[in-house]
Amino acid sequence: MTDTQRNHAVTAADSHRNADGRRNPAPGAPGTPNTSVTPETSDAPHTSGTLDEALERIHLAGPERDGWLSNHAPMAVEALVRRGQASAVHRWLDQYRSRLEDMPGSVEPVTSRNWHEALGDIDRVGDWTVFFERETEGRPWRGVLTEWWPRLLPGIAGGATHGVIRVGHSVRTLLDGEETAPRVRELAHALGYWAARFQPLPPLERLAGPTDAAGALDRVPLIAEQDGEMLARLGRLTAFPDWPGGLPQGPETARTALEELVTAATHRYATHGHASPIMLVHAATAPNAVLRTLPALPDSLWVPSLHAAWAASAAVTSAYGPREGVPVADLRSGPRDPQEVFERAAAHGDDHTIKFADTALDVGDATALVAAGRAAELNTPVW
Repeated sequence: MTDTQRNHAVTAADSHRNADGRRNPAPGAPGTPNTSVTPETSDAPHTSGTLDEALERIHLAGPERDGWLSNHAPMAVEALVRRGQASAVHRWLDQYRSRLEDMPGSVEPVTSRNWHEALGDIDRVGDWTVFFERETEGRPWRGVLTEWWPRLLPGIAGGATHGVIRVGHSVRTLLDGEETAPRVRELAHALGYWAARFQPLPPLERLAGPTDAAGALDRVPLIAEQDGEMLARLGRLTAFPDWPGGLPQGPETARTALEELVTAATHRYATHGHASPIMLVHAATAPNAVLRTLPALPDSLWVPSLHAAWAASAAVTSAYGPREGVPVADLRSGPRDPQEVFERAAAHGDDHTIKFADTALDVGDATALVAAGRAAELNTPVW
């Protein structure tokens, strides 16, 4: 990537245009999104342009750096825009750009006939990205997602779960805002990364478990040797509690169970995140990405999505969780207002802290906000 590419930005004169050159509709015009900006959603015309500009900058780069570390920029900037921090996006990207690397070149095109051979091959990530760009250009993105979601779910833990997390941020944006070219392209890049890092878990013994998600996470056996990269740790998994215990009765029950899992994993970070402040974030953000994607999927896929989300959260917990937690009562400090909590995360600047605060605000209760504050304390600030 050249310095010119890394410094690419849309000029102020063009900031009112969509990525395809069309002008955004005037505020109040028919079909215009709600222009109110809240901590929960800020996809208004004056911020949606910022997101599209940021995605165009990000798409000049590949999904990883330094051999295996994920590019968190698309996930972090989506959260910043959504939570009312659009003004911080380009400054944040400017400091992050030195970590980005070029998209790898083509090895051999991925096609509808040979995709099985390329699944899980990170050397083919460039080919996978081109494949999904072509797929999403040729037909509606929901159709592409519905076709590939069940194919990719068994490899949800690959790439330290960043593939599914990136998909979750992308789908949330497409569901809630305008389907611009950069946003559809972001889904293509996210699916391509997930496919290239696809990694099934080893066969696991199913242990008797409690009926609640918090209890199930408490009973996840930790791997014997917690060292090395996540790929190596996944190979040491042996058993998970059998949660939620059989198939839930229908899609709405699956959604409720998934919400419970996201809440439990977010709360657990407050007391257990100290063991691995970066990696344990994903025990909550991965299932939340699945939860965010459900509305774009047929409800027939919701039950398998729940079980895959549990596998991802349990895998991270087993690979990085501590033996002992810290009492929540010892952590009751910091802001309690959701907007202030996220502003603190944005000012902190760490990509994982921003993404975790975004999930904590989805949960929204007092313990979740404590957990978000804990992430800011445990992770190294950028600024």
